[in-house]
Amino acid sequence: MKNIHLIQYFEQTARQHAEKIAVHDNERAISFASLRAHSLRFAADMHGQLDGQTQKIIAVFLPKCIELVVANLGILYSGNAYMNLDVKNPPARIRAILEHIRPAWIVTTRELAEKLKDLAPEKNLFFIDEIAPEQALPKLSDAQMQALENARKRTIDTDPACIINTSGSTGTPKGVILNHRSFLDFTERVIELGLIQEEEVVGSLSPAIFDIYSFELCMLMAKGSTLVLIPEKFSAFPVRILELLEHHKVTYLFWVPTIMVNIANMDLLANFPLPSLRMVWFAGEVFPTPKFNYWAKKLPHTRFANFYGPIEITLDCTYFLIDREIPDHEPIPIGHPFPNTDVLVLDEHDQPVPDGEEGELCVRGTSLAMGYYNDPQKTAAAFVQNPLNAHYPELIYRTGDIVAKNARGELIYKGRRDTIIKHQGYRIELAEIEHAAINLQDGIQNCCALYDKVSKHIVLIYEADANGVDESRIRAGLLNVLPKYMMPAKLVRINLMPRNANGKIDRLALREQYSSQ
Repeated sequence: MKNIHLIQYFEQTARQHAEKIAVHDNERAISFASLRAHSLRFAADMHGQLDGQTQKIIAVFLPKCIELVVANLGILYSGNAYMNLDVKNPPARIRAILEHIRPAWIVTTRELAEKLKDLAPEKNLFFIDEIAPEQALPKLSDAQMQALENARKRTIDTDPACIINTSGSTGTPKGVILNHRSFLDFTERVIELGLIQEEEVVGSLSPAIFDIYSFELCMLMAKGSTLVLIPEKFSAFPVRILELLEHHKVTYLFWVPTIMVNIANMDLLANFPLPSLRMVWFAGEVFPTPKFNYWAKKLPHTRFANFYGPIEITLDCTYFLIDREIPDHEPIPIGHPFPNTDVLVLDEHDQPVPDGEEGELCVRGTSLAMGYYNDPQKTAAAFVQNPLNAHYPELIYRTGDIVAKNARGELIYKGRRDTIIKHQGYRIELAEIEHAAINLQDGIQNCCALYDKVSKHIVLIYEADANGVDESRIRAGLLNVLPKYMMPAKLVRINLMPRNANGKIDRLALREQYSSQ
Protein backbone atom coordinates (compact mmCIF):
# COMPACT_ATOMS: atom_id res chain seq x y z
CA MET A 1 0.00 0.00 0.00
CA LYS A 2 1.27 3.47 -0.86
CA ASN A 3 2.44 5.52 2.13
CA ILE A 4 0.35 8.57 2.99
CA HIS A 5 2.16 9.56 6.21
CA LEU A 6 5.89 9.98 6.80
CA ILE A 7 5.73 7.91 9.99
CA GLN A 8 4.78 4.88 7.90
CA TYR A 9 8.33 5.02 6.56
CA PHE A 10 9.76 5.14 10.06
CA GLU A 11 7.70 2.28 11.48
CA GLN A 12 9.09 -0.14 8.93
CA THR A 13 12.64 1.20 9.10
CA ALA A 14 12.81 1.20 12.92
CA ARG A 15 11.89 -2.48 13.00
CA GLN A 16 14.30 -3.44 10.20
CA HIS A 17 17.25 -1.57 11.75
CA ALA A 18 16.33 -1.72 15.43
CA GLU A 19 19.88 -1.87 16.83
CA LYS A 20 21.51 0.36 14.21
CA ILE A 21 22.53 3.89 15.24
CA ALA A 22 19.99 6.41 13.98
CA VAL A 23 21.61 9.62 15.24
CA HIS A 24 25.12 10.54 16.38
CA ASP A 25 25.13 13.69 18.51
CA ASN A 26 28.64 14.55 19.71
CA GLU A 27 29.49 11.81 22.24
CA ARG A 28 25.90 10.54 22.35
CA ALA A 29 24.09 8.18 20.02
CA ILE A 30 20.64 6.62 19.81
CA SER A 31 19.48 3.46 18.02
CA PHE A 32 16.45 3.24 15.77
CA ALA A 33 14.58 1.15 18.35
CA SER A 34 15.30 3.64 21.14
CA LEU A 35 14.49 6.59 18.89
CA ARG A 36 11.12 5.02 18.10
CA ALA A 37 10.39 4.32 21.77
CA HIS A 38 11.21 7.87 22.87
CA SER A 39 9.31 9.41 19.96
CA LEU A 40 6.22 7.35 20.84
CA ARG A 41 6.51 8.32 24.51
CA PHE A 42 6.73 11.98 23.51
CA ALA A 43 3.82 11.57 21.08
CA ALA A 44 1.59 10.00 23.73
CA ASP A 45 2.27 12.85 26.17
CA MET A 46 1.75 15.47 23.44
CA HIS A 47 -1.44 13.75 22.31
CA GLY A 48 -2.75 13.95 25.87
CA GLN A 49 -1.89 17.64 26.20
CA LEU A 50 -3.79 18.34 22.97
CA ASP A 51 -6.82 16.30 24.12
CA GLY A 52 -6.44 14.15 21.03
CA GLN A 53 -6.50 17.06 18.55
CA THR A 54 -4.56 16.67 15.31
CA GLN A 55 -3.36 18.95 12.47
CA LYS A 56 -2.02 21.47 14.98
CA ILE A 57 1.28 23.33 14.60
CA ILE A 58 3.76 22.51 17.38
CA ALA A 59 6.81 24.78 17.69
CA VAL A 60 10.15 23.26 18.73
CA PHE A 61 12.62 25.54 20.52
CA LEU A 62 15.67 23.30 20.81
CA PRO A 63 19.22 23.21 19.43
CA LYS A 64 19.96 20.56 16.83
CA CYS A 65 20.31 17.44 18.96
CA ILE A 66 18.80 14.00 19.61
CA GLU A 67 15.94 15.57 21.56
CA LEU A 68 15.03 17.69 18.53
CA VAL A 69 14.77 14.57 16.35
CA VAL A 70 12.63 12.89 19.05
CA ALA A 71 10.35 15.92 19.18
CA ASN A 72 9.94 16.14 15.39
CA LEU A 73 9.14 12.45 15.03
CA GLY A 74 6.87 12.52 18.07
CA ILE A 75 4.89 15.44 16.70
CA LEU A 76 4.39 13.53 13.43
CA TYR A 77 3.36 10.42 15.39
CA SER A 78 0.72 12.50 17.20
CA GLY A 79 -0.87 13.58 13.91
CA ASN A 80 0.44 17.14 14.06
CA ALA A 81 3.05 19.28 12.27
CA TYR A 82 6.33 20.63 13.64
CA MET A 83 7.89 24.07 13.27
CA ASN A 84 11.53 24.29 14.36
CA LEU A 85 12.72 27.61 15.77
CA ASP A 86 16.27 28.94 15.87
CA VAL A 87 17.33 29.25 19.52
CA LYS A 88 19.91 31.87 18.49
CA ASN A 89 17.40 34.21 16.86
CA PRO A 90 16.82 37.57 18.57
CA PRO A 91 13.69 37.68 20.74
CA ALA A 92 11.96 40.08 18.35
CA ARG A 93 12.15 37.59 15.49
CA ILE A 94 10.97 34.69 17.65
CA ARG A 95 8.09 36.83 18.90
CA ALA A 96 7.12 37.75 15.31
CA ILE A 97 7.03 34.09 14.30
CA LEU A 98 5.05 32.97 17.35
CA GLU A 99 2.53 35.80 17.01
CA HIS A 100 2.07 35.07 13.33
CA ILE A 101 1.82 31.27 13.47
CA ARG A 102 0.29 30.94 16.96
CA PRO A 103 1.43 27.32 17.58
CA ALA A 104 -0.61 25.16 19.93
CA TRP A 105 2.47 24.28 22.04
CA ILE A 106 6.18 25.05 22.21
CA VAL A 107 8.53 22.14 22.91
CA THR A 108 11.65 23.18 24.83
CA THR A 109 13.66 22.46 27.97
CA ARG A 110 13.50 23.99 31.45
CA GLU A 111 16.80 25.74 30.79
CA LEU A 112 15.79 27.21 27.41
CA ALA A 113 12.41 28.30 28.77
CA GLU A 114 14.15 31.33 30.25
CA LYS A 115 14.63 32.70 26.70
CA LEU A 116 10.89 32.35 26.09
CA LYS A 117 9.83 33.97 29.37
CA ASP A 118 8.47 37.15 27.78
CA LEU A 119 7.50 35.52 24.48
CA ALA A 120 5.10 32.74 25.46
CA PRO A 121 3.16 31.77 28.60
CA GLU A 122 4.61 28.82 30.51
CA LYS A 123 1.31 26.97 30.26
CA ASN A 124 2.01 26.62 26.50
CA LEU A 125 5.45 25.07 27.02
CA PHE A 126 6.13 21.33 26.84
CA PHE A 127 9.38 20.26 28.50
CA ILE A 128 11.07 17.48 26.59
CA ASP A 129 13.88 17.13 29.12
CA GLU A 130 11.36 15.47 31.39
CA ILE A 131 11.32 12.51 28.97
CA ALA A 132 14.96 12.74 27.79
CA PRO A 133 16.57 9.82 25.89
CA GLU A 134 18.80 8.98 28.86
CA GLN A 135 15.80 8.09 31.00
CA ALA A 136 14.17 4.68 31.24
CA LEU A 137 10.77 4.75 29.59
CA PRO A 138 7.58 3.20 30.89
CA LYS A 139 5.88 1.13 28.23
CA LEU A 140 2.90 2.76 26.57
CA SER A 141 -0.44 1.21 27.35
CA ASP A 142 -2.55 -0.44 24.66
CA ALA A 143 -4.97 2.48 24.94
CA GLN A 144 -2.18 5.02 24.31
CA MET A 145 -0.87 3.09 21.33
CA GLN A 146 -4.39 2.83 19.89
CA ALA A 147 -4.95 6.57 20.37
CA LEU A 148 -1.78 7.34 18.41
CA GLU A 149 -2.76 4.88 15.70
CA ASN A 150 -6.17 6.54 15.42
CA ALA A 151 -4.52 9.98 15.19
CA ARG A 152 -2.32 8.77 12.36
CA LYS A 153 -5.29 7.24 10.54
CA ARG A 154 -7.07 10.59 10.69
CA THR A 155 -4.09 12.20 8.93
CA ILE A 156 -4.17 12.34 5.14
CA ASP A 157 -1.27 13.05 2.80
CA THR A 158 -2.26 16.67 2.19
CA ASP A 159 -2.13 17.50 5.91
CA PRO A 160 0.82 19.66 7.01
CA ALA A 161 4.03 17.88 8.04
CA CYS A 162 6.03 20.99 8.96
CA ILE A 163 6.32 24.74 8.62
CA ILE A 164 9.56 26.35 7.44
CA ASN A 165 9.91 30.07 8.17
CA THR A 166 11.55 32.17 5.50
CA SER A 167 12.31 35.88 5.21
CA GLY A 168 9.45 38.27 4.60
CA SER A 169 9.71 41.70 3.01
CA THR A 170 7.65 43.28 5.81
CA GLY A 171 9.95 41.97 8.55
CA THR A 172 7.57 39.18 9.55
CA PRO A 173 8.84 35.76 8.40
CA LYS A 174 6.58 33.80 6.08
CA GLY A 175 5.60 30.33 7.30
CA VAL A 176 5.77 27.94 4.33
CA ILE A 177 3.49 24.92 4.82
CA LEU A 178 4.84 21.60 3.48
CA ASN A 179 2.69 18.49 3.58
CA HIS A 180 3.28 14.76 3.80
CA ARG A 181 2.51 14.13 0.14
CA SER A 182 5.17 16.53 -1.16
CA PHE A 183 7.89 15.06 1.10
CA LEU A 184 6.87 11.50 0.20
CA ASP A 185 6.90 12.33 -3.50
CA PHE A 186 10.33 13.99 -3.43
CA THR A 187 11.79 11.12 -1.39
CA GLU A 188 10.41 8.51 -3.79
CA ARG A 189 11.71 10.42 -6.83
CA VAL A 190 15.31 10.70 -5.58
CA ILE A 191 15.25 7.01 -4.62
CA GLU A 192 14.07 6.09 -8.13
CA LEU A 193 16.81 8.24 -9.67
CA GLY A 194 19.47 6.48 -7.58
CA LEU A 195 20.49 9.74 -5.91
CA ILE A 196 20.45 8.15 -2.46
CA GLN A 197 21.28 4.59 -1.45
CA GLU A 198 20.37 2.29 1.42
CA GLU A 199 21.69 3.20 4.86
CA GLU A 200 23.54 6.39 3.97
CA VAL A 201 25.62 8.08 6.67
CA VAL A 202 24.57 11.73 6.48
CA GLY A 203 26.83 14.63 7.46
CA SER A 204 24.01 16.82 8.76
CA LEU A 205 25.24 20.43 8.78
CA SER A 206 22.17 22.52 7.94
CA PRO A 207 20.28 24.14 10.82
CA ALA A 208 17.06 22.47 11.91
CA ILE A 209 15.08 25.42 10.52
CA PHE A 210 16.19 24.47 6.97
CA ASP A 211 14.18 22.25 4.65
CA ILE A 212 17.42 20.32 4.04
CA TYR A 213 17.29 19.05 7.63
CA SER A 214 13.66 17.97 7.17
CA PHE A 215 14.68 15.95 4.12
CA GLU A 216 17.55 14.36 6.08
CA LEU A 217 14.86 13.31 8.55
CA CYS A 218 13.00 11.73 5.62
CA MET A 219 16.17 9.82 4.70
CA LEU A 220 16.41 8.52 8.26
CA MET A 221 12.78 7.42 8.16
CA ALA A 222 12.67 6.00 4.63
CA LYS A 223 16.10 4.49 4.04
CA GLY A 224 17.58 3.82 7.47
CA SER A 225 20.11 6.63 7.08
CA THR A 226 22.24 7.57 10.08
CA LEU A 227 22.36 11.29 10.86
CA VAL A 228 25.71 12.58 12.09
CA LEU A 229 24.77 15.93 13.63
CA ILE A 230 27.63 18.36 12.99
CA PRO A 231 27.91 20.84 15.88
CA GLU A 232 27.09 24.34 14.71
CA LYS A 233 30.27 25.73 16.29
CA PHE A 234 32.25 23.63 13.79
CA SER A 235 31.12 25.95 10.96
CA ALA A 236 33.97 28.28 11.92
CA PHE A 237 36.43 25.38 11.94
CA PRO A 238 36.08 23.41 8.67
CA VAL A 239 38.93 21.08 9.68
CA ARG A 240 36.80 19.84 12.58
CA ILE A 241 33.96 19.14 10.16
CA LEU A 242 36.18 17.12 7.83
CA GLU A 243 37.64 15.17 10.77
CA LEU A 244 34.11 14.29 11.85
CA LEU A 245 33.14 13.19 8.31
CA GLU A 246 36.15 10.87 8.12
CA HIS A 247 35.66 9.52 11.66
CA HIS A 248 32.03 8.52 10.99
CA LYS A 249 32.70 7.42 7.38
CA VAL A 250 30.06 9.81 6.06
CA THR A 251 28.72 8.77 2.63
CA TYR A 252 26.35 11.64 1.79
CA LEU A 253 26.20 15.43 2.12
CA PHE A 254 23.49 17.93 1.27
CA TRP A 255 24.96 21.37 1.90
CA VAL A 256 24.56 25.01 0.98
CA PRO A 257 27.78 25.82 -0.98
CA THR A 258 29.12 28.40 1.51
CA ILE A 259 31.09 25.94 3.64
CA MET A 260 32.26 24.09 0.53
CA VAL A 261 33.68 27.36 -0.85
CA ASN A 262 35.53 27.91 2.43
CA ILE A 263 36.99 24.39 2.30
CA ALA A 264 38.14 24.98 -1.30
CA ASN A 265 39.69 28.34 -0.40
CA MET A 266 41.72 26.67 2.36
CA ASP A 267 42.69 23.64 0.21
CA LEU A 268 41.58 21.34 3.04
CA LEU A 269 40.69 18.36 0.85
CA ALA A 270 44.40 17.91 0.16
CA ASN A 271 44.60 16.46 3.68
CA PHE A 272 41.09 14.98 3.91
CA PRO A 273 40.30 12.78 0.87
CA LEU A 274 36.97 11.59 2.40
CA PRO A 275 37.18 8.06 0.94
CA SER A 276 33.68 7.05 2.10
CA LEU A 277 31.91 10.04 0.55
CA ARG A 278 29.97 8.84 -2.49
CA MET A 279 27.32 11.56 -3.06
CA VAL A 280 27.21 15.34 -2.53
CA TRP A 281 24.16 17.46 -3.22
CA PHE A 282 24.34 21.24 -3.05
CA ALA A 283 21.58 23.85 -3.28
CA GLY A 284 20.42 27.18 -1.94
CA GLU A 285 22.81 29.49 -3.79
CA VAL A 286 25.17 29.53 -6.75
CA PHE A 287 28.28 27.37 -6.27
CA PRO A 288 31.13 29.22 -8.05
CA THR A 289 32.36 26.82 -10.74
CA PRO A 290 36.09 27.09 -9.91
CA LYS A 291 35.33 26.18 -6.30
CA PHE A 292 33.17 23.24 -7.39
CA ASN A 293 35.91 22.03 -9.74
CA TYR A 294 38.29 21.95 -6.79
CA TRP A 295 35.94 19.49 -5.04
CA ALA A 296 35.41 17.41 -8.18
CA LYS A 297 39.15 17.05 -8.80
CA LYS A 298 40.02 16.27 -5.18
CA LEU A 299 37.20 13.70 -4.80
CA PRO A 300 37.08 11.74 -8.10
CA HIS A 301 35.24 8.89 -6.34
CA THR A 302 32.30 11.17 -5.41
CA ARG A 303 29.22 12.04 -7.47
CA PHE A 304 27.88 15.60 -7.32
CA ALA A 305 24.42 17.02 -7.99
CA ASN A 306 23.30 20.64 -8.22
CA PHE A 307 19.74 21.11 -6.94
CA TYR A 308 17.51 24.13 -7.38
CA GLY A 309 14.30 25.12 -5.66
CA PRO A 310 13.01 27.77 -3.27
CA ILE A 311 11.53 26.76 0.09
CA GLU A 312 8.07 26.94 -1.50
CA ILE A 313 9.02 23.78 -3.43
CA THR A 314 9.43 20.50 -1.55
CA LEU A 315 12.36 20.12 -1.60
CA ASP A 316 13.75 21.16 -4.97
CA CYS A 317 12.24 21.16 -8.43
CA THR A 318 15.25 20.70 -10.75
CA TYR A 319 18.51 18.80 -10.54
CA PHE A 320 21.71 18.34 -12.50
CA LEU A 321 23.77 15.22 -11.83
CA ILE A 322 27.16 16.52 -12.90
CA ASP A 323 28.40 14.04 -15.48
CA ARG A 324 30.93 16.13 -17.39
CA GLU A 325 33.62 18.71 -16.81
CA ILE A 326 32.30 22.25 -16.42
CA PRO A 327 34.81 24.96 -17.48
CA ASP A 328 35.55 27.51 -14.76
CA HIS A 329 33.98 30.31 -16.81
CA GLU A 330 30.64 28.52 -17.22
CA PRO A 331 27.90 28.32 -14.58
CA ILE A 332 26.82 24.90 -13.34
CA PRO A 333 23.39 24.09 -14.85
CA ILE A 334 20.40 23.56 -12.60
CA GLY A 335 19.42 20.89 -15.10
CA HIS A 336 15.99 19.40 -15.60
CA PRO A 337 12.79 19.03 -13.58
CA PHE A 338 12.43 16.08 -11.25
CA PRO A 339 9.95 13.41 -12.33
CA ASN A 340 6.38 14.41 -11.42
CA THR A 341 7.37 18.09 -11.46
CA ASP A 342 7.02 20.50 -14.36
CA VAL A 343 8.57 23.93 -14.86
CA LEU A 344 7.38 26.75 -17.08
CA VAL A 345 9.68 29.51 -18.31
CA LEU A 346 7.46 32.52 -18.95
CA ASP A 347 8.02 36.02 -20.34
CA GLU A 348 6.55 39.25 -18.94
CA HIS A 349 3.28 38.45 -20.75
CA ASP A 350 3.04 35.00 -19.13
CA GLN A 351 3.85 33.22 -22.37
CA PRO A 352 6.49 30.49 -22.81
CA VAL A 353 9.83 31.80 -24.03
CA PRO A 354 11.64 30.11 -26.94
CA ASP A 355 14.53 27.83 -25.98
CA GLY A 356 17.63 29.87 -25.25
CA GLU A 357 15.75 32.98 -24.19
CA GLU A 358 15.34 34.14 -20.60
CA GLY A 359 12.16 34.04 -18.59
CA GLU A 360 10.78 33.56 -15.09
CA LEU A 361 10.83 30.01 -13.77
CA CYS A 362 7.42 28.84 -12.55
CA VAL A 363 6.68 25.42 -11.06
CA ARG A 364 3.68 23.14 -11.01
CA GLY A 365 3.10 19.74 -9.43
CA THR A 366 2.95 17.84 -6.17
CA SER A 367 6.13 19.52 -4.95
CA LEU A 368 4.41 22.87 -4.36
CA ALA A 369 3.98 24.02 -0.80
CA MET A 370 0.44 24.56 0.46
CA GLY A 371 1.07 28.29 0.80
CA TYR A 372 1.94 30.65 3.65
CA TYR A 373 0.41 29.98 7.06
CA ASN A 374 -2.10 32.63 8.19
CA ASP A 375 -1.30 34.73 5.13
CA PRO A 376 -3.84 34.36 2.31
CA GLN A 377 -2.76 37.56 0.54
CA LYS A 378 0.89 36.56 0.13
CA THR A 379 -0.22 33.05 -0.79
CA ALA A 380 -2.50 34.36 -3.53
CA ALA A 381 0.29 36.57 -4.91
CA ALA A 382 2.86 33.76 -5.20
CA PHE A 383 0.70 30.68 -5.88
CA VAL A 384 -1.36 31.64 -8.92
CA GLN A 385 -3.51 30.06 -11.59
CA ASN A 386 -1.46 28.57 -14.40
CA PRO A 387 -1.79 31.22 -17.16
CA LEU A 388 -1.44 28.48 -19.79
CA ASN A 389 -4.48 26.60 -18.45
CA ALA A 390 -7.88 28.29 -18.60
CA HIS A 391 -9.90 25.09 -18.23
CA TYR A 392 -9.66 24.10 -14.54
CA PRO A 393 -8.00 25.28 -11.33
CA GLU A 394 -4.25 24.58 -11.36
CA LEU A 395 -1.77 26.47 -9.22
CA ILE A 396 1.81 27.29 -10.14
CA TYR A 397 4.44 28.94 -7.96
CA ARG A 398 6.19 32.02 -9.34
CA THR A 399 9.80 31.79 -8.18
CA GLY A 400 10.96 35.25 -9.27
CA ASP A 401 14.10 33.56 -10.66
CA ILE A 402 15.26 34.08 -14.24
CA VAL A 403 16.51 31.07 -16.22
CA ALA A 404 17.27 30.07 -19.80
CA LYS A 405 18.05 26.80 -21.55
CA ASN A 406 21.52 26.18 -22.93
CA ALA A 407 22.32 24.34 -26.16
CA ARG A 408 22.01 21.00 -24.32
CA GLY A 409 18.48 21.82 -23.17
CA GLU A 410 19.64 22.28 -19.55
CA LEU A 411 18.28 25.10 -17.44
CA ILE A 412 20.80 27.76 -16.43
CA TYR A 413 20.12 30.03 -13.47
CA LYS A 414 20.56 33.67 -14.47
CA GLY A 415 19.61 35.48 -11.27
CA ARG A 416 16.70 36.95 -9.38
CA ARG A 417 14.19 39.06 -11.20
CA ASP A 418 15.16 41.91 -8.87
CA THR A 419 18.91 41.51 -9.62
CA ILE A 420 18.49 42.15 -13.35
CA ILE A 421 18.90 45.89 -13.91
CA LYS A 422 18.94 48.52 -16.63
CA HIS A 423 22.15 50.58 -16.53
CA GLN A 424 23.37 53.06 -19.13
CA GLY A 425 20.68 51.67 -21.42
CA TYR A 426 21.91 48.10 -21.09
CA ARG A 427 20.18 45.15 -19.48
CA ILE A 428 22.65 43.70 -16.95
CA GLU A 429 22.54 40.56 -14.83
CA LEU A 430 24.32 41.30 -11.57
CA ALA A 431 24.96 37.57 -11.19
CA GLU A 432 27.22 37.75 -14.26
CA ILE A 433 29.42 40.34 -12.52
CA GLU A 434 29.60 38.13 -9.43
CA HIS A 435 30.56 35.12 -11.53
CA ALA A 436 33.33 37.11 -13.25
CA ALA A 437 34.71 38.34 -9.92
CA ILE A 438 34.81 34.86 -8.36
CA ASN A 439 36.59 33.50 -11.41
CA LEU A 440 39.43 35.98 -10.92
CA GLN A 441 40.66 33.82 -8.03
CA ASP A 442 42.44 36.94 -6.81
CA GLY A 443 41.82 36.40 -3.11
CA ILE A 444 38.05 36.91 -3.49
CA GLN A 445 36.24 34.26 -1.48
CA ASN A 446 32.67 35.40 -2.11
CA CYS A 447 30.96 38.46 -3.51
CA CYS A 448 27.69 40.27 -4.09
CA ALA A 449 26.93 42.85 -6.80
CA LEU A 450 24.33 45.53 -6.01
CA TYR A 451 22.85 48.43 -7.94
CA ASP A 452 22.61 51.75 -6.10
CA LYS A 453 19.53 53.39 -7.60
CA VAL A 454 20.39 56.80 -6.12
CA SER A 455 23.93 57.14 -7.41
CA LYS A 456 23.17 54.83 -10.37
CA HIS A 457 26.37 52.89 -9.66
CA ILE A 458 27.11 49.18 -9.57
CA VAL A 459 28.75 48.22 -6.28
CA LEU A 460 30.74 45.00 -5.87
CA ILE A 461 31.07 43.85 -2.26
CA TYR A 462 33.58 41.07 -1.86
CA GLU A 463 34.74 38.87 0.98
CA ALA A 464 38.51 38.59 1.32
CA ASP A 465 41.37 38.85 3.78
CA ALA A 466 43.06 42.24 3.81
CA ASN A 467 46.43 40.70 2.97
CA GLY A 468 47.12 39.84 -0.64
CA VAL A 469 44.10 41.57 -2.24
CA ASP A 470 45.05 44.19 -4.81
CA GLU A 471 42.03 46.25 -5.87
CA SER A 472 43.74 47.45 -9.03
CA ARG A 473 44.29 43.83 -10.11
CA ILE A 474 40.62 43.08 -9.46
CA ARG A 475 39.57 45.99 -11.67
CA ALA A 476 42.02 45.00 -14.40
CA GLY A 477 40.83 41.41 -14.26
CA LEU A 478 37.18 42.41 -14.52
CA LEU A 479 37.93 44.70 -17.48
CA ASN A 480 39.34 41.69 -19.30
CA VAL A 481 36.00 39.86 -19.16
CA LEU A 482 33.30 42.53 -18.72
CA PRO A 483 32.29 45.45 -20.94
CA LYS A 484 32.85 48.89 -19.42
CA TYR A 485 29.14 49.48 -18.79
CA MET A 486 29.12 46.43 -16.47
CA MET A 487 32.16 47.52 -14.45
CA PRO A 488 31.47 48.22 -10.76
CA ALA A 489 32.00 51.87 -9.91
CA LYS A 490 32.81 50.92 -6.35
CA LEU A 491 34.58 47.96 -4.75
CA VAL A 492 34.02 47.23 -1.07
CA ARG A 493 36.02 44.63 0.82
CA ILE A 494 34.49 43.01 3.92
CA ASN A 495 35.81 40.23 6.13
CA LEU A 496 32.65 38.11 6.14
CA MET A 497 29.45 38.15 4.12
CA PRO A 498 26.29 38.52 6.23
CA ARG A 499 23.96 35.53 5.99
CA ASN A 500 20.20 35.36 6.41
CA ALA A 501 18.30 32.65 8.29
CA ASN A 502 18.46 30.37 5.24
CA GLY A 503 22.27 30.53 5.04
CA LYS A 504 22.29 32.65 1.88
CA ILE A 505 24.06 35.99 1.41
CA ASP A 506 21.84 38.63 3.02
CA ARG A 507 21.54 40.96 0.04
CA LEU A 508 18.96 43.14 1.76
CA ALA A 509 21.35 43.86 4.65
CA LEU A 510 24.16 44.66 2.20
CA ARG A 511 21.89 46.90 0.14
CA GLU A 512 20.80 48.82 3.23
CA GLN A 513 24.39 49.27 4.38
CA TYR A 514 26.12 50.15 1.11
CA SER A 515 23.48 51.97 -0.93
CA SER A 516 23.14 55.77 -0.87
CA GLN A 517 20.69 57.10 1.65
